[in-house]
Amino acid sequence: QVQLVESGGGLVQAGGSLRLSCAASIRPFNNYAMGWFRQAPGKQRERVATITSAYITNYADSVKGRFTISRDNAKNTVYLQMNSLKPEDTAVYYCAGAPRTLFIVWGHGTQVTVSS
Repeated sequence: QVQLVESGGGLVQAGGSLRLSCAASIRPFNNYAMGWFRQAPGKQRERVATITSAYITNYADSVKGRFTISRDNAKNTVYLQMNSLKPEDTAVYYCAGAPRTLFIVWGHGTQVTVSS
């Protein structure tokens, strides 16, 4: 089975925090780069954060200093800690995996809504 399942989305007020989790059934999980993407209605999909198999991280400028991506290989799980949330963070958030350079394994997404 090859599957990514996101969880942790929901409704929060501006300034609040949320932690997203992505449970991966892919093997070997350790060899995959993992990432979080988001898409708001009528807008292009945006890369939010990535973490490689070597634990190198990268963030979109819009979330730097507020979001943190991490992974726990023993649990086959990747996380996205989101702090100081803003209304413009509202989107469907997707977890994805890349065995090499392309993200080819995708979850179905979880809704994050930030009210103001």
